[in-house]
Amino acid sequence: MIPTYEEAGNIAVVLPRVRAAAPEAEVVVVDDASPDGTADLAEQLGRELGNITVVRRTGPRGFGAAVRAGFHWALERDYDVVVGMDADLSHDPAALASLLRAVEDGADLVVGSRYVPGGAIPKWPAHRRALSRFGNRYATTLLRLPLSDATSGYRAYRASTLRAVDFDRVRANGYGFLIEMAYRVTRAGGRLAEVPIVFVDRERDGSKMSARIVVEAMTLVTLWGLRDLVRRVVPKDAPRRAGR
Repeated sequence: MIPTYEEAGNIAVVLPRVRAAAPEAEVVVVDDASPDGTADLAEQLGRELGNITVVRRTGPRGFGAAVRAGFHWALERDYDVVVGMDADLSHDPAALASLLRAVEDGADLVVGSRYVPGGAIPKWPAHRRALSRFGNRYATTLLRLPLSDATSGYRAYRASTLRAVDFDRVRANGYGFLIEMAYRVTRAGGRLAEVPIVFVDRERDGSKMSARIVVEAMTLVTLWGLRDLVRRVVPKDAPRRAGR
């Protein structure tokens, strides 16, 4: 599953790599009405490469909305595993095998992690790497997530787990969506695993990360963490004092 918006400069490169790495996989490109012809290019490549479907979304754009549409598409067709990855060449299709192998070994959600041994972000400056590590540590500590990289978008979900977590109720639409999905899988009792990836930050067209996306994610993480803290301190079944 590859969400896209204005990825015409990347889609012709990433789709052949995905097909080479996973010859038997069905690929769905979920396009948010890209004005640069991304969907048309993906459909043309689909005819050449085979097993590539393009879903053209309408309505409000956003990463979370596109991923939810991809989840629905896959679950309606009874696939066993759904892998999400970016179209911008930051996620190496060669790592697909390790994600799928971890699902076969029993994981319900497998995250391609930049922060486990073997993972790396070779082109990031030190200050950006430090900010990312802080954000991940803040989220994983506050939400008690058994992950080192909760914001990586390169991940594989067991389909039965997606059905169990009610992903349509996920509030975040930016990259906070990824944190919330890991949070929901954990709360549902799912098993999480990480495999190392080398993350190459957008080989083409520049970053799509914005301050608004970061603020959304950190705000929601803080709210969820505070809510969980209150629940631990005051259990739901605690007796209430009678009012006057």
